[in-house]
Amino acid sequence: MAGSGQIRQLKRRIRSVQGTAKITRAMEMIAASRIMKAQGRVRAARPYAEQIHDVIKGLAVSNEVRAHPLLRIREVERVAVVVNTSDQGLAGAYNANVLKVAERTIREEEAAGRTVDLYLVGRKGSGYFDYRGRRPKQAWEGVSDTPSFEDAQEIAEAVTSRFIPAEIDRVWLVYTDFKSSLTQTPTRMELLPVKPEEFEGGDEISPEFLFEPSQAQLLDRLIPQYVEAKVFHGLLESAASEHANRQRAMKAATDNAKDVAENLSRIMNQARQDQITSEISEIVGGAEALND
Repeated sequence: MAGSGQIRQLKRRIRSVQGTAKITRAMEMIAASRIMKAQGRVRAARPYAEQIHDVIKGLAVSNEVRAHPLLRIREVERVAVVVNTSDQGLAGAYNANVLKVAERTIREEEAAGRTVDLYLVGRKGSGYFDYRGRRPKQAWEGVSDTPSFEDAQEIAEAVTSRFIPAEIDRVWLVYTDFKSSLTQTPTRMELLPVKPEEFEGGDEISPEFLFEPSQAQLLDRLIPQYVEAKVFHGLLESAASEHANRQRAMKAATDNAKDVAENLSRIMNQARQDQITSEISEIVGGAEALND
């Protein structure tokens, strides 16, 4: 038989679950608004990268672009892997999926006899690899939610400064590609060396243009900026994917909390009915005893 103590306990549990549902619902709405902002930042950054790419293509027609140190292909002995994760949790399988791609990349490179250096963006990636005894060369925190171009420049500088003197021979960028609010794909991109094929097929810039500095000097300046733009693209795509995963996770949590609250309400109502039935039985029994 249910007592008053059990009913009070059920009431507290229902209030607790309903409070949780309010929190998860608020987090779902915040994540939804941030998805829109992140998508806007992706669209805003795209023309900059496209213009740099087009200018490099035009300059590359009349210059030996393959001679640039960031395009130099050599025997691979040491590899850097840049992994984009989140600083916060409650984002479903977002971090787990991108870390699977990072782990697969590391295994493939180490199976080929190469040394792997880690560069980690986000607290979740740092915690994951720290637990497994892998210390990163460099880590960044507080970046994943709203990455800035300055963050991308710092990350790009960290790997290009080691690639140019041949301290590392290849750089992978592991991030989550935002397809839509329902589809995000963890992927990897070979950041360095930059492929010369990316600049093929351009139209030579008219000789009427005078360049100051020279075309070769412009290439030396623009190709590193092109690498920075690719890093920035990966950061922005990852940020949008993180918010999309968090929105779905919080919606599922809200729905589950509502289901739990409904089940507890049914149990409490049944307990109340049992208590009332018991009290009525006691009253009837007492009345009959008095009549006897």
